[in-house]
Amino acid sequence: MRIAYLHGGGIPSLFANGVHVMRMCDAFAAAGHEVTLYSVPGSGEDPYAYYGVRHRFPIRLVACPDYTPSGYWKRAEDIRTMMADGPAPDLVYGRDPYALSVLSDLAPLVYEIHQLREDLCPAGTEEALLGTPRLARVIAITHALARDLRDKYAALGPLPIVVAPDCADPPGPAPTEGLPLPGRPDALRVGYVGHLYDGRGIGLVLQLAERFPSLDFHLVGGTAEDRTRWQRACRSPHVYFHGHRPPSVLGEYYARFDVVLAPYERKVYLWGKLGETGRWASPMKVFEYMSHGCPMIASDLPVLREVLHDRVNCLLRPPEDPDAWAGALDELITDTALRRRLGAEGRRQVLERYTWRRRADVVLAGLGDPAAGLTGPAA
Repeated sequence: MRIAYLHGGGIPSLFANGVHVMRMCDAFAAAGHEVTLYSVPGSGEDPYAYYGVRHRFPIRLVACPDYTPSGYWKRAEDIRTMMADGPAPDLVYGRDPYALSVLSDLAPLVYEIHQLREDLCPAGTEEALLGTPRLARVIAITHALARDLRDKYAALGPLPIVVAPDCADPPGPAPTEGLPLPGRPDALRVGYVGHLYDGRGIGLVLQLAERFPSLDFHLVGGTAEDRTRWQRACRSPHVYFHGHRPPSVLGEYYARFDVVLAPYERKVYLWGKLGETGRWASPMKVFEYMSHGCPMIASDLPVLREVLHDRVNCLLRPPEDPDAWAGALDELITDTALRRRLGAEGRRQVLERYTWRRRADVVLAGLGDPAAGLTGPAA
């Protein structure tokens, strides 16, 4: 079917939402659907190469006059005008509540949500969207988010929610030559991939580096500003900040890491502290670690326990307990068999349950012909 994917952010961009959107569009295309992505203009690189997607689905860039609610409403009207030039979509899917609201009469809607939105204007925007007659499905990334969404909008009655965690692609062939990394050739490498925002546990990573001078620590990602801030705070010469890298090349880093860290704090903030998502997070980084068979230490948070299990696919430790993290890291670096077992089980679970291609089937399962109003079962 023809799917119009509505995204309120830029493509390409530094932000994880762009990775998620491009991976989902790629998976829809792999499933045989005709998907067109409507996004804000991004940084200008070739988006297909930057994200490493396999399908060149159409991307239509629609600028936002200004990043205010009125700007997003105006952009939504521009998308509607643009759609009038081509065949109508069979399904409108996306994370942009403004554009979904404006297009709610064109086709059945699927609204994907990653956090409770308190920033929309006017205040009843999301409630009106969830109450629209053509809402076919709501996709929540965690059960915790689904519960809070039902509680917040209990007056609307049962919502057609399906829980679909974030995912990862199976890794491609291993590079014939290892990525050259700075550091000591005989030192084990501890990796962190992701943004360096508040709540991501970067301070804990630096504490571990001080306690384990025999290991090399590599942090991949972050804006220039955040990278500079943490470099100034770092006192260890064996910590290497690699800065942001295109998503298409991250597999080369995963392949070089002996242990990886996901040290989320109990409050996890977005860029500029524009939102706090620790209660509902489903980090793509975790699934990418697992996909590449990386033995992982992760924060023992209720929402992460929806996917992660201590001593099964990772080691879980309280984010506020550096001693517990040090103990876990010491155990992993001294127990090669444990590293191998945790990494292999994580990879097996991703390939079986958490690929983007499988997620595309899950979020559309039972919809059939959207025009017929078949919404299928909700989770």
